Amino acid sequence: MTGESRRRVLALEDGSFMEGWSFGASAEVAGEVVFSTSMTGYQEMLTDPSFAGQIVVPTYPLIGNYGISRRDAESAAIRVSGFVVREHCTQPSHTQPVITVDEYLRSGNVPGLWGIDTRALTRRLRTRGVMMGALADSPSAATALLGRAASYGETDLVSRVTARSRRQWSAASSAAGRRVLVSDYGVKYNILRLLEQRGCEVITFPATASAEDLLSLDPDGILLSPGPGDPELIDYAVETARGIVGRVPVFGICLGNQVLARAFGARTFKLKFGHRGANHPVKDLRTGRAYISAQNHGYSVDADSLPADVEVTHISLNDGTVEGIRHRTMPVFAIQYHSEASPGPRDSEHIFDEFLS
Repeated sequence: MTGESRRRVLALEDGSFMEGWSFGASAEVAGEVVFSTSMTGYQEMLTDPSFAGQIVVPTYPLIGNYGISRRDAESAAIRVSGFVVREHCTQPSHTQPVITVDEYLRSGNVPGLWGIDTRALTRRLRTRGVMMGALADSPSAATALLGRAASYGETDLVSRVTARSRRQWSAASSAAGRRVLVSDYGVKYNILRLLEQRGCEVITFPATASAEDLLSLDPDGILLSPGPGDPELIDYAVETARGIVGRVPVFGICLGNQVLARAFGARTFKLKFGHRGANHPVKDLRTGRAYISAQNHGYSVDADSLPADVEVTHISLNDGTVEGIRHRTMPVFAIQYHSEASPGPRDSEHIFDEFLS
Protein backbone atom coordinates (compact mmCIF):
# COMPACT_ATOMS: atom_id res chain seq x y z
CA MET A 1 0.00 0.00 0.00
CA THR A 2 1.31 3.43 -0.93
CA GLY A 3 0.79 6.61 1.01
CA GLU A 4 -1.77 7.76 -1.56
CA SER A 5 -3.99 4.69 -1.23
CA ARG A 6 -7.45 5.15 0.21
CA ARG A 7 -10.40 2.89 0.77
CA ARG A 8 -12.34 1.82 -2.32
CA VAL A 9 -15.47 -0.31 -2.60
CA LEU A 10 -16.75 -2.73 -5.22
CA ALA A 11 -20.55 -3.03 -5.13
CA LEU A 12 -22.26 -5.89 -6.98
CA GLU A 13 -25.82 -6.01 -8.23
CA ASP A 14 -26.65 -8.86 -5.83
CA GLY A 15 -26.27 -6.33 -2.99
CA SER A 16 -22.84 -7.48 -1.81
CA PHE A 17 -19.79 -5.28 -1.22
CA MET A 18 -16.06 -5.90 -1.17
CA GLU A 19 -13.80 -3.25 0.35
CA GLY A 20 -10.10 -2.76 -0.35
CA TRP A 21 -7.62 -0.09 -1.34
CA SER A 22 -7.48 2.18 -4.35
CA PHE A 23 -4.83 2.32 -7.05
CA GLY A 24 -4.88 3.73 -10.53
CA ALA A 25 -7.13 6.71 -11.24
CA SER A 26 -9.56 8.19 -8.73
CA ALA A 27 -12.52 7.83 -11.12
CA GLU A 28 -15.74 6.05 -10.18
CA VAL A 29 -17.07 3.56 -12.75
CA ALA A 30 -19.67 0.88 -13.35
CA GLY A 31 -19.35 -2.17 -15.58
CA GLU A 32 -19.89 -5.89 -15.89
CA VAL A 33 -17.62 -7.70 -13.42
CA VAL A 34 -15.79 -10.64 -15.01
CA PHE A 35 -12.79 -12.81 -14.14
CA SER A 36 -9.85 -13.96 -16.25
CA THR A 37 -7.71 -16.99 -15.48
CA SER A 38 -4.62 -15.84 -17.42
CA MET A 39 -1.51 -16.04 -15.24
CA THR A 40 0.44 -13.53 -17.33
CA GLY A 41 -0.38 -10.91 -19.94
CA TYR A 42 -2.12 -8.33 -17.77
CA GLN A 43 -1.11 -5.51 -20.14
CA GLU A 44 -2.66 -7.37 -23.05
CA MET A 45 -5.78 -7.86 -20.94
CA LEU A 46 -5.98 -4.17 -20.07
CA THR A 47 -5.72 -3.15 -23.73
CA ASP A 48 -7.93 -5.88 -25.24
CA PRO A 49 -10.98 -4.13 -26.74
CA SER A 50 -13.10 -7.20 -25.95
CA PHE A 51 -12.97 -6.10 -22.28
CA ALA A 52 -14.63 -2.74 -23.03
CA GLY A 53 -17.37 -1.97 -20.53
CA GLN A 54 -16.09 -4.52 -18.01
CA ILE A 55 -14.41 -4.48 -14.60
CA VAL A 56 -11.81 -7.23 -14.90
CA VAL A 57 -10.68 -9.49 -12.05
CA PRO A 58 -7.52 -11.57 -12.70
CA THR A 59 -7.57 -14.79 -10.68
CA TYR A 60 -3.77 -14.74 -10.49
CA PRO A 61 -2.99 -12.97 -7.20
CA LEU A 62 0.08 -10.85 -8.07
CA ILE A 63 -0.24 -8.36 -10.91
CA GLY A 64 2.42 -5.97 -12.20
CA ASN A 65 5.64 -7.78 -11.32
CA TYR A 66 7.13 -7.20 -14.78
CA GLY A 67 5.61 -3.76 -15.26
CA ILE A 68 4.08 -2.17 -18.35
CA SER A 69 6.14 -1.82 -21.55
CA ARG A 70 5.46 -0.20 -24.90
CA ARG A 71 5.59 -3.42 -26.90
CA ASP A 72 2.85 -5.39 -25.15
CA ALA A 73 -0.25 -3.24 -25.80
CA GLU A 74 -2.95 -4.83 -27.96
CA SER A 75 -4.69 -1.58 -28.88
CA ALA A 76 -4.14 2.16 -28.64
CA ALA A 77 -5.64 2.59 -25.14
CA ILE A 78 -6.65 0.82 -21.94
CA ARG A 79 -10.06 -0.71 -22.67
CA VAL A 80 -11.23 -2.11 -19.33
CA SER A 81 -13.54 0.03 -17.20
CA GLY A 82 -11.87 -1.03 -13.96
CA PHE A 83 -9.29 -3.46 -12.60
CA VAL A 84 -9.62 -5.50 -9.38
CA VAL A 85 -6.60 -7.46 -8.06
CA ARG A 86 -5.41 -9.22 -4.93
CA GLU A 87 -2.05 -7.42 -4.96
CA HIS A 88 -0.26 -5.10 -7.37
CA CYS A 89 3.50 -4.71 -7.58
CA THR A 90 4.95 -1.22 -7.13
CA GLN A 91 8.56 -2.18 -7.99
CA PRO A 92 8.46 -4.19 -11.22
CA SER A 93 11.50 -5.91 -12.70
CA HIS A 94 12.09 -5.91 -16.47
CA THR A 95 14.95 -5.71 -18.94
CA GLN A 96 13.27 -2.79 -20.70
CA PRO A 97 12.09 0.56 -19.32
CA VAL A 98 8.68 0.05 -17.75
CA ILE A 99 6.11 1.83 -15.61
CA THR A 100 3.91 0.31 -12.92
CA VAL A 101 0.35 -0.88 -13.42
CA ASP A 102 -0.72 1.88 -11.03
CA GLU A 103 0.91 4.54 -13.23
CA TYR A 104 -0.52 2.98 -16.37
CA LEU A 105 -4.08 2.99 -15.03
CA ARG A 106 -3.67 6.60 -13.94
CA SER A 107 -2.54 7.56 -17.43
CA GLY A 108 -5.75 6.10 -18.85
CA ASN A 109 -8.04 7.42 -16.08
CA VAL A 110 -9.01 3.86 -15.12
CA PRO A 111 -9.62 3.02 -11.45
CA GLY A 112 -8.27 -0.04 -9.68
CA LEU A 113 -9.04 -1.85 -6.44
CA TRP A 114 -6.59 -4.07 -4.60
CA GLY A 115 -6.42 -5.97 -1.33
CA ILE A 116 -9.64 -7.99 -1.63
CA ASP A 117 -10.03 -11.76 -1.75
CA THR A 118 -10.26 -12.23 -5.51
CA ARG A 119 -10.75 -15.99 -5.01
CA ALA A 120 -13.98 -15.32 -3.11
CA LEU A 121 -15.09 -12.83 -5.77
CA THR A 122 -14.38 -15.34 -8.55
CA ARG A 123 -16.35 -18.05 -6.74
CA ARG A 124 -19.29 -15.65 -6.40
CA LEU A 125 -19.19 -14.88 -10.12
CA ARG A 126 -18.95 -18.57 -11.01
CA THR A 127 -21.89 -19.43 -8.75
CA ARG A 128 -24.22 -16.53 -9.50
CA GLY A 129 -22.93 -15.53 -12.92
CA VAL A 130 -21.30 -12.31 -14.04
CA MET A 131 -22.94 -9.21 -12.59
CA MET A 132 -22.90 -5.49 -13.00
CA GLY A 133 -20.71 -3.76 -10.43
CA ALA A 134 -19.42 -0.33 -9.49
CA LEU A 135 -16.14 1.00 -8.08
CA ALA A 136 -16.39 4.03 -5.79
CA ASP A 137 -15.00 5.42 -2.54
CA SER A 138 -17.96 4.43 -0.37
CA PRO A 139 -20.76 1.85 -0.36
CA SER A 140 -23.40 4.55 -0.83
CA ALA A 141 -21.60 6.11 -3.81
CA ALA A 142 -21.04 2.70 -5.40
CA THR A 143 -24.69 1.72 -4.89
CA ALA A 144 -25.90 4.99 -6.41
CA LEU A 145 -23.60 4.60 -9.40
CA LEU A 146 -24.71 1.02 -9.93
CA GLY A 147 -28.36 2.09 -9.88
CA ARG A 148 -27.75 4.58 -12.70
CA ALA A 149 -25.67 2.25 -14.89
CA ALA A 150 -27.07 0.67 -18.04
CA SER A 151 -26.86 -3.10 -18.26
CA TYR A 152 -23.86 -4.46 -20.13
CA GLY A 153 -26.17 -6.26 -22.53
CA GLU A 154 -27.98 -3.05 -23.50
CA THR A 155 -24.99 -1.19 -24.95
CA ASP A 156 -23.38 -1.42 -28.39
CA LEU A 157 -19.77 -1.54 -27.23
CA VAL A 158 -18.35 -2.21 -30.70
CA SER A 159 -19.18 1.37 -31.64
CA ARG A 160 -16.94 2.55 -28.77
CA VAL A 161 -13.82 0.65 -29.82
CA THR A 162 -13.95 0.32 -33.61
CA ALA A 163 -11.69 2.42 -35.82
CA ARG A 164 -13.22 5.68 -37.04
CA SER A 165 -11.74 5.42 -40.50
CA ARG A 166 -9.98 3.06 -42.85
CA ARG A 167 -6.33 2.39 -42.01
CA GLN A 168 -3.48 0.82 -43.93
CA TRP A 169 -1.67 -1.39 -41.39
CA SER A 170 0.91 -2.91 -43.76
CA ALA A 171 1.80 -3.24 -47.43
CA ALA A 172 2.29 -6.60 -49.13
CA SER A 173 5.87 -7.77 -48.67
CA SER A 174 6.00 -9.34 -52.14
CA ALA A 175 4.12 -9.43 -55.42
CA ALA A 176 2.41 -12.61 -54.20
CA GLY A 177 1.23 -11.00 -50.97
CA ARG A 178 -2.50 -11.22 -50.40
CA ARG A 179 -4.74 -8.25 -49.63
CA VAL A 180 -6.64 -8.95 -46.41
CA LEU A 181 -9.27 -6.55 -45.09
CA VAL A 182 -10.13 -6.59 -41.39
CA SER A 183 -13.55 -5.52 -40.15
CA ASP A 184 -12.56 -3.90 -36.87
CA TYR A 185 -15.05 -4.79 -34.15
CA GLY A 186 -12.27 -4.32 -31.60
CA VAL A 187 -9.26 -5.88 -33.29
CA LYS A 188 -6.13 -6.82 -31.34
CA TYR A 189 -2.81 -5.74 -32.79
CA ASN A 190 -1.45 -9.27 -32.83
CA ILE A 191 -4.00 -10.32 -35.44
CA LEU A 192 -2.64 -7.61 -37.70
CA ARG A 193 0.96 -8.50 -36.86
CA LEU A 194 0.46 -12.17 -37.74
CA LEU A 195 -1.10 -11.30 -41.09
CA GLU A 196 1.75 -8.87 -41.77
CA GLN A 197 4.32 -11.55 -40.89
CA ARG A 198 2.73 -13.76 -43.55
CA GLY A 199 3.37 -11.14 -46.23
CA CYS A 200 -0.15 -9.73 -46.42
CA GLU A 201 -1.28 -6.25 -47.25
CA VAL A 202 -3.51 -5.49 -44.26
CA ILE A 203 -6.20 -2.78 -44.23
CA THR A 204 -8.59 -2.24 -41.32
CA PHE A 205 -12.10 -0.88 -41.72
CA PRO A 206 -14.66 0.47 -39.23
CA ALA A 207 -17.27 -2.01 -38.08
CA THR A 208 -19.91 0.06 -39.90
CA ALA A 209 -18.27 -0.36 -43.31
CA SER A 210 -20.66 -1.89 -45.83
CA ALA A 211 -20.08 -4.97 -47.96
CA GLU A 212 -19.71 -2.68 -50.96
CA ASP A 213 -17.01 -0.67 -49.16
CA LEU A 214 -15.01 -3.83 -48.53
CA LEU A 215 -15.51 -5.56 -51.84
CA SER A 216 -14.63 -2.40 -53.80
CA LEU A 217 -10.96 -3.01 -52.89
CA ASP A 218 -10.98 -6.45 -54.50
CA PRO A 219 -9.64 -8.26 -51.42
CA ASP A 220 -8.25 -11.78 -51.39
CA GLY A 221 -9.93 -12.35 -48.03
CA ILE A 222 -11.80 -10.59 -45.22
CA LEU A 223 -11.28 -11.18 -41.49
CA LEU A 224 -14.02 -10.36 -38.99
CA SER A 225 -12.27 -9.44 -35.76
CA PRO A 226 -12.96 -10.03 -32.07
CA GLY A 227 -14.74 -7.35 -30.10
CA PRO A 228 -16.88 -6.63 -27.03
CA GLY A 229 -20.52 -6.98 -26.15
CA ASP A 230 -23.67 -8.73 -27.27
CA PRO A 231 -23.68 -9.87 -30.94
CA GLU A 232 -27.45 -9.33 -31.02
CA LEU A 233 -26.86 -5.55 -30.86
CA ILE A 234 -24.76 -5.17 -34.02
CA ASP A 235 -27.13 -5.90 -36.87
CA TYR A 236 -25.08 -3.59 -39.11
CA ALA A 237 -22.10 -5.98 -38.86
CA VAL A 238 -24.33 -8.99 -39.55
CA GLU A 239 -25.73 -7.28 -42.66
CA THR A 240 -22.20 -6.62 -43.93
CA ALA A 241 -21.22 -10.24 -43.29
CA ARG A 242 -24.21 -11.45 -45.32
CA GLY A 243 -23.06 -9.24 -48.17
CA ILE A 244 -19.53 -10.66 -48.37
CA VAL A 245 -20.21 -14.37 -47.74
CA GLY A 246 -19.88 -16.32 -50.97
CA ARG A 247 -18.04 -13.51 -52.74
CA VAL A 248 -14.66 -13.72 -50.98
CA PRO A 249 -13.01 -16.04 -48.40
CA VAL A 250 -14.05 -15.00 -44.87
CA PHE A 251 -12.49 -15.81 -41.48
CA GLY A 252 -14.08 -14.82 -38.16
CA ILE A 253 -12.51 -14.73 -34.71
CA CYS A 254 -14.51 -14.57 -31.45
CA LEU A 255 -17.18 -11.88 -32.03
CA GLY A 256 -16.49 -12.43 -35.74
CA ASN A 257 -17.57 -16.05 -35.23
CA GLN A 258 -20.84 -14.94 -33.67
CA VAL A 259 -21.46 -12.37 -36.42
CA LEU A 260 -20.97 -15.03 -39.11
CA ALA A 261 -23.26 -17.45 -37.28
CA ARG A 262 -25.95 -14.77 -37.13
CA ALA A 263 -25.40 -14.02 -40.82
CA PHE A 264 -26.27 -17.67 -41.51
CA GLY A 265 -29.44 -17.34 -39.40
CA ALA A 266 -28.20 -18.81 -36.12
CA ARG A 267 -28.92 -17.50 -32.62
CA THR A 268 -26.49 -16.53 -29.85
CA PHE A 269 -26.90 -16.60 -26.08
CA LYS A 270 -25.16 -15.24 -22.99
CA LEU A 271 -22.92 -17.57 -20.99
CA LYS A 272 -23.26 -17.68 -17.21
CA PHE A 273 -19.73 -16.43 -16.54
CA GLY A 274 -18.01 -16.55 -19.92
CA HIS A 275 -14.66 -17.90 -21.07
CA ARG A 276 -11.78 -15.58 -20.22
CA GLY A 277 -8.21 -16.79 -19.85
CA ALA A 278 -5.25 -18.43 -21.56
CA ASN A 279 -5.87 -22.04 -20.58
CA HIS A 280 -9.14 -23.13 -22.20
CA PRO A 281 -9.12 -26.55 -23.93
CA VAL A 282 -10.87 -26.86 -27.29
CA LYS A 283 -11.31 -29.92 -29.48
CA ASP A 284 -11.06 -29.96 -33.27
CA LEU A 285 -13.86 -32.37 -34.22
CA ARG A 286 -12.32 -33.01 -37.64
CA THR A 287 -9.02 -34.36 -36.29
CA GLY A 288 -9.85 -35.25 -32.69
CA ARG A 289 -6.94 -33.12 -31.53
CA ALA A 290 -7.22 -30.86 -28.47
CA TYR A 291 -5.63 -27.43 -28.18
CA ILE A 292 -5.10 -25.07 -25.26
CA SER A 293 -6.49 -21.70 -26.27
CA ALA A 294 -6.79 -18.07 -25.25
CA GLN A 295 -10.40 -16.93 -24.88
CA ASN A 296 -12.34 -13.79 -24.01
CA HIS A 297 -16.07 -13.93 -24.63
CA GLY A 298 -19.34 -13.86 -22.72
CA TYR A 299 -21.65 -15.05 -25.52
CA SER A 300 -21.85 -18.24 -27.55
CA VAL A 301 -23.46 -19.61 -30.72
CA ASP A 302 -26.49 -21.88 -30.31
CA ALA A 303 -25.38 -25.00 -32.18
CA ASP A 304 -28.95 -26.24 -32.69
CA SER A 305 -29.86 -23.06 -34.59
CA LEU A 306 -27.13 -23.41 -37.23
CA PRO A 307 -28.37 -24.33 -40.73
CA ALA A 308 -27.51 -27.72 -42.24
CA ASP A 309 -24.85 -26.24 -44.54
CA VAL A 310 -22.82 -24.92 -41.59
CA GLU A 311 -20.96 -27.48 -39.44
CA VAL A 312 -19.50 -27.15 -35.95
CA THR A 313 -15.75 -27.78 -36.21
CA HIS A 314 -14.57 -27.08 -32.65
CA ILE A 315 -16.10 -27.40 -29.19
CA SER A 316 -15.07 -26.37 -25.69
CA LEU A 317 -13.88 -29.29 -23.58
CA ASN A 318 -15.02 -27.40 -20.48
CA ASP A 319 -18.70 -26.94 -21.30
CA GLY A 320 -19.30 -28.29 -24.82
CA THR A 321 -20.15 -24.91 -26.36
CA VAL A 322 -19.37 -24.04 -29.97
CA GLU A 323 -15.75 -22.99 -30.56
CA GLY A 324 -15.65 -23.06 -34.36
CA ILE A 325 -17.87 -23.28 -37.44
CA ARG A 326 -17.32 -23.80 -41.17
CA HIS A 327 -19.57 -23.58 -44.20
CA ARG A 328 -19.70 -26.90 -46.04
CA THR A 329 -19.38 -25.47 -49.57
CA MET A 330 -18.18 -21.86 -49.34
CA PRO A 331 -14.72 -20.66 -48.15
CA VAL A 332 -16.05 -19.33 -44.86
CA PHE A 333 -14.98 -20.44 -41.38
CA ALA A 334 -14.61 -19.02 -37.89
CA ILE A 335 -13.37 -19.80 -34.40
CA GLN A 336 -14.65 -18.59 -31.04
CA TYR A 337 -11.24 -18.60 -29.34
CA HIS A 338 -8.21 -16.38 -30.01
CA SER A 339 -5.77 -17.96 -32.44
CA GLU A 340 -3.61 -14.82 -32.09
CA ALA A 341 -3.32 -15.34 -28.29
CA SER A 342 -1.80 -12.21 -26.67
CA PRO A 343 -1.91 -13.27 -23.94
CA GLY A 344 -1.91 -17.01 -24.15
CA PRO A 345 -0.58 -20.06 -25.96
CA ARG A 346 0.35 -20.00 -29.65
CA ASP A 347 -1.05 -23.47 -30.37
CA SER A 348 -3.55 -22.19 -32.94
CA GLU A 349 -1.57 -19.70 -35.04
CA HIS A 350 -1.72 -22.24 -37.87
CA ILE A 351 -5.33 -21.18 -38.44
CA PHE A 352 -4.03 -17.99 -40.07
CA ASP A 353 -2.23 -20.20 -42.57
CA GLU A 354 -5.47 -22.12 -43.20
CA PHE A 355 -7.19 -18.82 -43.97
CA LEU A 356 -4.48 -17.71 -46.38
CA SER A 357 -4.48 -21.07 -48.16
